[in-house]
Amino acid sequence: MVKLDSVFYPHLFLWVSRQHHEVEDKLAELKSNRSKEQGRQRPLEEHILDCSKQLEEDQYSKAEELHKNKMIEMRSTELLSKDLKHYEEALDRAIVKFHSMKMDEINQNIRDLWRDTYRGQDIEYIEIRSEVDEKSDGRRSYNYRVVMMKGDTAVDMRGRCSAGQKVLASLIIRLALAEAFCLDCGILALDEPTTNLDQENIESLANALIEIIRTRSQQRHFQLLIITHDENFVELLVRSRCIQDFYRISKNQDQNSEITKCSISSHSV
Repeated sequence: MVKLDSVFYPHLFLWVSRQHHEVEDKLAELKSNRSKEQGRQRPLEEHILDCSKQLEEDQYSKAEELHKNKMIEMRSTELLSKDLKHYEEALDRAIVKFHSMKMDEINQNIRDLWRDTYRGQDIEYIEIRSEVDEKSDGRRSYNYRVVMMKGDTAVDMRGRCSAGQKVLASLIIRLALAEAFCLDCGILALDEPTTNLDQENIESLANALIEIIRTRSQQRHFQLLIITHDENFVELLVRSRCIQDFYRISKNQDQNSEITKCSISSHSV
C-alpha cells in the first residue's frame, strides 16, 4: 500500500474537489440544455402529430391520384393552347385571303360601274386601295383610300376631284359594296343620288340602276328606294319600265305635306 505524503494530500484533495465541482457544473448545464431542447421538441412533435392527422384525411391520402389528374389537366391545357394558336394562325390567313378576294371583287364591280356610268375622259376608272397596319401586339388594321386611275398612274381622289365626281364615286362604291356583301338584302336606298352630276352622268347613273334592277328582278324581296328632286331622273327610270310606282310629295293648301302614289302605267312625270 502506497502512503501519500502528508504535504501532497491536501493539494490532491483540492484538485479532486475542483474537478468534482466542474463536473457538477457541466452536468447542470447539460440538464439545462436538455430541458431547452425538450421544450423545442414538444411543438415539433405536436406539428408532426397534426401533419399525421392531415395525411390521414381523404385529400392527402389521394395525393398521388390528385397529382396525376392535375398533370393530365396541365398537359391537356398545353396541347389546347397549341391547337388554339394553330387555329388562330389559320383563321388569320383565311381572313387575309378573304379580304384580298373581296377587295378584288369590289374593285372589279367599281371598275365596271364607273366605265358604264362616267362619261368623262380624264379618269379611266377608280378603285379602293387598302394598306395594312401591323400593331405591336399582333393586331392588324386596314386603311382605305380611293384612287383615280389613268393608264398606270394612280392619284388619290381626296381633294383632287370635282363635286360631281365625288358624288358619283360615292354612289358607285356603295353599289359595289352592296353587290359584294348584300345579295340577300332586299332594300337598296339612295338619297338625292344626282346631286352635282351633269346630265350625261345622270343618264349613265339611271342606266346603271336600271341594269341593277333587271339583274335583281328575280330576287324575291328586292326593293329600290330613291329620294330625289330631279324629275328628269325619275322620267328616265319610269321610261325603262323597270319600276312599278313612284310617290310625289307636295304641299296642300294648309301647307301640310301630302304623299301621292303615281303609277307609271297611267301617269307621266
